[in-house]
Amino acid sequence: MNLFPLKRKECQEFIAKHHRHFAKAPAGDVFRIGLEVESELIGVIMVGRPVSRHLDDGVTLEINRCCILEGYKNASSRLMGAAIRVAASLGYKKLITYTLQIESGSSLRAVGFVEEKKIKGELWNRNPVQESLFQEYEKIRWVKLLKA
Repeated sequence: MNLFPLKRKECQEFIAKHHRHFAKAPAGDVFRIGLEVESELIGVIMVGRPVSRHLDDGVTLEINRCCILEGYKNASSRLMGAAIRVAASLGYKKLITYTLQIESGSSLRAVGFVEEKKIKGELWNRNPVQESLFQEYEKIRWVKLLKA
């Protein structure tokens, strides 16, 4: 499995085609990483500023999307580990992300994330084009403190 920098358009297309429950990628990001096996793109991770303006303190980034094709063991942890290293090398202090409560979070635990807070499900915006059925599910916010 090889990691490589990924163009935004390619990342957005992969997410639109393969993400389990929220196929619209965020408009902006700080960086993206692709994961390939034998020159085939099998996963992407998109990291940007926190969606919640209350968490956007200048030293925190959010994993906005992590999308992996089925059947690739440890691919998610591999991408998240790379995202942690990149964020830390850029001087960020904290990385956050969210899962639905029905998801295990095992890949996050594997790279050192801990549960920070349970979040009540609600619609994030009033634009029906951008709404996801999963926005109303309960979520867990995970946090990873980064070392310089």
